[in-house]
Amino acid sequence: MGGGEEASAPTAGAPVPTHGAGARTPILSLRGVSREFRKPFDLAARLARRLGADIREEVVHAVDRVDLDIFAGEVVGLVGESGCGKSTLGRMVAGILPPTSGTIFWKGRDRASFPPGEAKAAKLAVQMIFQDPYASLNPRLRVGEIIGEAPLVHGLVPAAELEAYVDEQMRRAGLDPAFKRRYPHQFSGGQRQRIGIARALAVGPEFLVCDEAVAALDVSIQAQILNLFMDLRRELGLTYLFISHDLGVVEHLSDRVVIMYLGRVVESAPAEEVFARPNHPYTQALLAEVPRISNRKRAFAGVKGEIPSPLAPPAGCHFHPRCSHAMPICREAAPPLREVAPGHLSACHLNDRPAV
Repeated sequence: MGGGEEASAPTAGAPVPTHGAGARTPILSLRGVSREFRKPFDLAARLARRLGADIREEVVHAVDRVDLDIFAGEVVGLVGESGCGKSTLGRMVAGILPPTSGTIFWKGRDRASFPPGEAKAAKLAVQMIFQDPYASLNPRLRVGEIIGEAPLVHGLVPAAELEAYVDEQMRRAGLDPAFKRRYPHQFSGGQRQRIGIARALAVGPEFLVCDEAVAALDVSIQAQILNLFMDLRRELGLTYLFISHDLGVVEHLSDRVVIMYLGRVVESAPAEEVFARPNHPYTQALLAEVPRISNRKRAFAGVKGEIPSPLAPPAGCHFHPRCSHAMPICREAAPPLREVAPGHLSACHLNDRPAV
């Protein structure tokens, strides 16, 4: 598996301290990556602007200047409330969406600079498992066609060997190859998610982006799919970006946890460090509301306040309107993501204050 060569980390954009991986090149790096969605003016708005109305273009700031390193073989859990931009970030990592600005590096090189052949290989190397197994499969295709279409089109498998290859991918994902001529509607939710996994594996990826991949499944089925992901990691040496709002799943699965809030990364650390010693007030608030046996008698409440609109995010630290520790500087300047302990990054002005 690629990504293990010795070299320095990418230097474009603002470098970020790694989590103690030494001089290894990350398999994937983001530097200053942002993504905006702009709503074009309709006819009425264009006419109103011509008549002097103060109508401004609506811009959703989905992802805001994210820096992130992911190393080969890691499972990185990406956590945040709905609307924080984590799915958009995952789609940029998978090459489904281009960034509005910033750079995505694949094995130390700017992915946008690849010649066509390398660009195709890099795109196939990063695959995505989607949240909804009911919507992510073409209902008009049989399962064998869904799994075999991409490797055949990209010339990864000769047509004469395709049937045996599809059987192998189905078995790897825990499916009976005898069902390959069935349609997706003839399978349960867990089986459909396994079909999505087999489809992703069929192009020989090195990196999987799992976007809430178990959120739509029953709890017992979730455990089976999570165990499958871990088995595939050991068998194939896969790297994962595992996007989830479920902190229990992330704690069980991840080597490192990255917390996002309103488009920005606010904390990143090894999983055990995040759950034992959360630094950012937002992370602390999230973890305080995780149900545990030790606090079963307490009343739970969500993080106070509503997440602001990404159409008009607050100035300074995006979390300051909901933060009980907010200071004047929090309203004026965005805190940088800095190392507060070995391998532990946090973006909070509280870390600027001298220890008492």
